[in-house]
Amino acid sequence: MKLKVCGMKYQDNIKAVAALQPDYLGFIFYEKSARNFDIDSIPNISEAIIKTGVFVNETIDNIMDNISKFKFKAVQLHGNESPEFCRELKEVFKTNNPNKTLEIIKVFSIKNDFNFEGLKPYEVVCDYFLFDTKGPLPGGNGYTFDWNILKSYPSTKPFFLSGGIGLEEVEKLNEFIQSEASKYCYAIDVNSQFEDAPGLKNSDKLKAFKTHKFLSAQDVQKS
Repeated sequence: MKLKVCGMKYQDNIKAVAALQPDYLGFIFYEKSARNFDIDSIPNISEAIIKTGVFVNETIDNIMDNISKFKFKAVQLHGNESPEFCRELKEVFKTNNPNKTLEIIKVFSIKNDFNFEGLKPYEVVCDYFLFDTKGPLPGGNGYTFDWNILKSYPSTKPFFLSGGIGLEEVEKLNEFIQSEASKYCYAIDVNSQFEDAPGLKNSDKLKAFKTHKFLSAQDVQKS
């Protein structure tokens, strides 16, 4: 299971979190967010960490400018971006970077239920889905949704699980990972529950979470 730490903001804190070697680090470009990334550079971190730009209803030109400036290898689309928008973004990136690839993560927010039919048009234009909690903000609402809804997930597209996940959810997360609902869960996305302040991550809490041994259904069967 991969780990994505989102909402990075401060230079020294970025270095400290990167030292824990998460698989993804997310940087939010949305002025209404308390975690809006408004500085001019990202410190040098391991190439193994996939730097991810997070955007909300942004233009392709602005997304491409930020990809070029910060060397993002993935983008997370957190707004109402259409399948056509995702396809065009892929094509524009490929035209400008013929020897590189860009991961596109499309976010869908869930509250009490979800119509999975809406995912179908995105299947061929996105690399991953991300499911988070529907709330007043596009992300960063700080609480989980009912993961049992994902038992009805009809796709084989790998997805990120997000929304209010913290150390208090470890037991619940263990149960989820051992369930059929997690079959295509590719990564866990964490943010606000590991902060001392918006954008300022607590490295000790993240280390405790990252080093926790989550058991899959296959692990349980073997034991």
